[in-house]
Amino acid sequence: MTANAADLQEVPIQMMSRTMIRSALSALAKASSVCAIAGLLNMPVHAQNAFSPAVIVNDSAVTYFEIEQRARLLVIMSAPGDPLELAREQLIEDRLKLQAARQAGIAPSEEGIVSGLESFAKRVNMKPEDMLKALAAEGISEEALRDFISSQIAWGGVVQTRFGANAQVSEEEIDRAIAQSSGQGGVRVLLSEIIIPVTPQTKAQVDSLAAQISELSSFSEFESAARIYSASGTKENGGHVDWMNVTNLPAPLRPVISGLRKGEVTPPLQLPNAIALFQLRGIAETGRSTPRYSAIDYAKFYIPGGRSEEALKEATRVRSEVDKCDDLYGVGHGLPAERLFRETQKPNEIPRDVAIELAKLDDNEISTNLTSTDGQNLIVLMLCGRTAEINDAELSREDVAQSLRNLRLESYANSYLSQLRAQARIIEK
Repeated sequence: MTANAADLQEVPIQMMSRTMIRSALSALAKASSVCAIAGLLNMPVHAQNAFSPAVIVNDSAVTYFEIEQRARLLVIMSAPGDPLELAREQLIEDRLKLQAARQAGIAPSEEGIVSGLESFAKRVNMKPEDMLKALAAEGISEEALRDFISSQIAWGGVVQTRFGANAQVSEEEIDRAIAQSSGQGGVRVLLSEIIIPVTPQTKAQVDSLAAQISELSSFSEFESAARIYSASGTKENGGHVDWMNVTNLPAPLRPVISGLRKGEVTPPLQLPNAIALFQLRGIAETGRSTPRYSAIDYAKFYIPGGRSEEALKEATRVRSEVDKCDDLYGVGHGLPAERLFRETQKPNEIPRDVAIELAKLDDNEISTNLTSTDGQNLIVLMLCGRTAEINDAELSREDVAQSLRNLRLESYANSYLSQLRAQARIIEK
C-alpha cells in the first residue's frame, strides 16, 4: 500500500514566508564554513564521523549528519526551541513512524513526495526547483526535505488506516459545531483547562500523559489533574475558566469545543511550547447572536525572570498601574523596545497559546499565565479590543466535519506514537 500527498499531515512551516526564508538563508550564507554554521545553530562540531550513528531506534540508526541536516531545516522553518534537540527528537519519532508504516505495509509514493515538495514551495511562494537550489546552496540537501516529507506521509497513512473509522462525526455534532462557531444563538461555554509545558526532552512523557487525561470524564479527576500538572494560573482552582462566548475562541478550536458533551475532554492540542486540554463543564445560550471577529488588538509586556517570585510581583505592580492598553506605554517608557509588543492581527495569525488566553479576556483585561518560548520572560498579556467581522461567510459543513475528524485523529496519533516510543529500544550514542 502506498501513501500519497493526501496523507501528508500539516507540518510547522506556516511561519516560513518568502521574506523569512530569504532572511534565514541570508543568515546561513554568512556562515561560510562548517564551524560557522554549527555555531549559528548552536551545534558543537562532533568528533565522530558524520555518518556514524548518533541514536539507535530499534536497530535503525539516526546519524549525526541527519541530525545536522534536520536542524538546519528547522532553522529555516523558524521552529521554536533548540534546533539540535528538536531535530534529534523528530528523527527518533520519524524512525518509529516509518517502522510502524512498514509493519502496516504502507510506503510513501514518489508522487506523494513530489506533491509534498510542491506544497512546501507553494507556501513560501517559490518554485520547487528554486527552493531546492536555495536550500542546497546553504548545505541543506534535497534528501533531508524528502525524508521529512516521507515520514509525514507514511505516518498519515498509518493513522488513517488504524484510526480513520473511529474518527467519524455525527450530523448532530456538525450542526452543533456550525451553530456555535458562527455565533448563532449566542452560545457560551464553561470550560476547565490544563496547560502542560513540553520540551523535546519531555515530549514523549507529556504526550502519553495528555492522552490519558483526554480520556477522563469526571470533573473531579480533571480538577485533580489540573492542580498537579497544569502550568496555567487557573491550576489552583482546578483549571476552571469563566464563561466565554464560543466565538472568542480560536477558529480551529470552536468545532472541537462544540462537539463536546458535558464532562468530555478535547484531544491534546499542540501549542508552541505546551499541550492544552479542555473539559466542557457547561453550555448556555445567551438569547442573542455573538459576533465573530476579523481582528484582535492586543499587547504583550515582557518581564525577565519567568515565573519567579520577583517577576510575578512586578506583574502585579504593572497590573495595578494600567487601566487600558495605552497605559502600558508609560510602564515601558525608558525600557528596551523589545519589552513591549502591541499588534492588531487576524485571529488565525495569532499564536494558538496567545489566542486561547485572549479568548478568556474582555477588553483591557490582563493575563499573566504565559511565558516566552524559552521560559525566561513572564508575559503580561492584555486584550486591547476586538473588531467584529462583517458579512460573515457561511460555514462549510465539510470543513467543520473535517476539523472535528482531524483533531480526533491527532489524539489517536499522539497516543499511538507515545505507545510506540514506550515500547521501543532507543540507545543514545
